[in-house]
Amino acid sequence: MATRDVIVDAAARVLRERGLANATTKEIAREAGFSEATLYKHFRDKLDLMVVVLHERGPQFIPMLQTLPERAGEGSVRETLTELATVCITFYRDSFPMFASMFSDPAILAAQRDRMRAANLGPHRANDGLAAYLRAERSLGRLSPDADPEALAGLLLGACFQHAFISAFAPALPPDREAAAAFVSQLRL
Repeated sequence: MATRDVIVDAAARVLRERGLANATTKEIAREAGFSEATLYKHFRDKLDLMVVVLHERGPQFIPMLQTLPERAGEGSVRETLTELATVCITFYRDSFPMFASMFSDPAILAAQRDRMRAANLGPHRANDGLAAYLRAERSLGRLSPDADPEALAGLLLGACFQHAFISAFAPALPPDREAAAAFVSQLRL
């Protein structure tokens, strides 16, 4: 495995366990089996590592959202949304330690906002990707003409976020297909 990949895997473990604020680059480098200098050859800082972990080591939520509009007309809308909800719940649940740390430190949050804005990224992009898919399905006649894609995207992603949040306190609620299907079944498609 390449050095960069070993560092990203180590960062994923450390950041998910300790959160962004409580993890150090020294600890991540040690977990990876490299020096901190090696880490800095590949990554600017912990924020850079967190973004890479979210994009490359998280459940395939972000890549799925990016390609979702291209899937319009394939399979059933309900199956696609159920798949998305399942991946989304897992992504949110795995990411909470990083998000909580980020939101608990105003300086980290401001830096992350600036980086996301500069890269045209951010949590709103999830809603944008899902709404684009739903608009495409509506234009194909596979979604009610009265459906509001933006509202449906917000409702589904918000429900997934809430489920992941609650399940972080009550681990008996796994991010399984049945839980995702229950969320999706409440949508009026």
